[in-house]
Order: sequence, then C-alpha cells, then structure tokens
Amino acid sequence: MDVLAEVIRSGLVESRHRGVAVGVDPSGEVVWSMGDPGTVVFPRSANKPIQALGMLRAGLPLDGRLLALASASHSGEPFHLDAVREILALAGLEESALQTPPSYPLDPHEHAELLRGGGGRAPILMDCSGKHAAMLLTCVVNDWPTSTYLDVEHPLQLAITRTFTELTDGPPAVVGVDGCGAPLLATSLQQLARAIGRIVQEPEGSGGARLVEAMRAHPEYVSGTRRAELQLMRAVPELVAKSGAESVYVVGLPDGSAYALKIEDGAERPLYAVMNRALELAGIDAPLLRERPVVLGGGKQVGELRTTF
Repeated sequence: MDVLAEVIRSGLVESRHRGVAVGVDPSGEVVWSMGDPGTVVFPRSANKPIQALGMLRAGLPLDGRLLALASASHSGEPFHLDAVREILALAGLEESALQTPPSYPLDPHEHAELLRGGGGRAPILMDCSGKHAAMLLTCVVNDWPTSTYLDVEHPLQLAITRTFTELTDGPPAVVGVDGCGAPLLATSLQQLARAIGRIVQEPEGSGGARLVEAMRAHPEYVSGTRRAELQLMRAVPELVAKSGAESVYVVGLPDGSAYALKIEDGAERPLYAVMNRALELAGIDAPLLRERPVVLGGGKQVGELRTTF
C-alpha cells in the first residue's frame, strides 16, 4: 500500500499512514488511484447504504430521516435513539428484539453524559441499532422470523447479499461477521466505489433514489451532529458519504462517480484528510476540503497531518 498521509512535528516526519484510495467514473471505471484498486477489504459500515438498499428492495417501508438512520452508524444522541424506537414501533417490537451487542454511545460526549447519569451499555446505544431495527422491520413486513435475522442464510441476509452481488459485480470475496453481529461482505475498493456510484445513479422513484434523498436531507441521522461525515455532506450538499470501522470511507458524487479508501493500519486520524484531498483532485471546491488536522506541542500548533498526493 502507498503512503497516503504523513504526520509532521516540528519539521520532522513523525508517522506515516499507508493505504489505498480509488476514484471511479459514473461507469465504474477507475480514473484515479493510490495503491491497488483491486485490494479486497471488509468495508464494515461503509456497506450500510448497500444493505439499506437491499432492505428497500425487500419491502422496507421507510423514507426520510428513518431511512437515513437505517444506513447509519449513529452517535447515540437522543434523537437517534428516539428514531430507533420509532422503527421498532412500526414493527410492533420492543428493544429486546435488537441483537446488537450492548454498547456505549459512539459519541464521546454522549458516552460521558450517560456515565454521569449512572447509565450503562445497552443494545440500542450501539451505533448499528438503526440498521438492526430496519432489518427487523423488513422481516416483519415479509413475515420472516425475527429471532434469527442475523443468520447468513436468513431470507433477509440473502436479499441483502443479492443486492450487494449486483452492485459490486460479483459475490462477496469473503463473508465474515461485523462488529454488530451481522454478516460482513467483503469486496474490492473499486467495487465498493462502483456500488455507491450506482446507488447514486438510480432513477427517480427507485429505492436507491429514496435512500440518497434521505441521506442528503438528513445527514445528522447518517452519523451525528459532531461527525466529519456530517460536515462533509453539509459542505457539499449533493454528496453522500459513509465511513466504516478500521478506517474505510466511501463517497458518492452527484454525477455517479465515487471514491473509496482504506487506511492500512485502521487508524481514523488520516481518514478524512485523505478523502478531502481526493475530492479536491476531483475538482470539488469547498473550504472544508482544505482543512487538515493540526499537531500540537505545548498547546500550540507545531505541525500538521498532510497528504502525500
């Protein structure tokens, strides 16, 4: 993998982050890359728009902010939790139906607030609970069993895999288990970018168009009010963005072109700066894209994280 970013302290390169980044045009062909576009990765939560589309095609009856939450890695803010409960209520289910592992909120402020109030881990607080609630609702509308909805051979997961296979031009390279317990479908970075580009290009009235409209209109439900994805989607309103654990990130542009990247060591520190630079090279002009994390010494800036391309 190529060096994508360097951390500079007092003029010295202190650390380097390697990875792969790829851009595809609306047809899905590679137009730019750093490293091998064929590198196979677990996209982690960057797969969520694909999973959400699979659920829509299977009859998921959501739109707007609740559909945005179905594609989210939410921060655990109160409005996120209320929306998860709304989806469960539509399914006629209680929080106990969620099979997300008990967790603290992803957002450190919400985590601290929970602890101050004497709270603890709970399945609804896990950042994937919106997706899981949508999975349960999809099962209910299809009269599929809800107790086994995470099994790889469950009709729900087979429907999601069919959509994944269509959008990425092939079956998953590897099927693993995600942090939330759901099946985790691996693909190459080029095919991940291609899949998101295809979702962006779906025609008006389609599931993909509904999903993109929801994500664009409600970016705070896709991530949270203090997150980099929200900042990017507000800075470039026609764009859709989704990150995943272990430092994966995918962005779809209005014309159907798309960018995907993976930082090899899984560190989030360079993730957003690398994507911002790739979008700059794609000709997008927004002040946010020129921002870079700073390096502090004694409370003052003594360096920065800089991209290498």
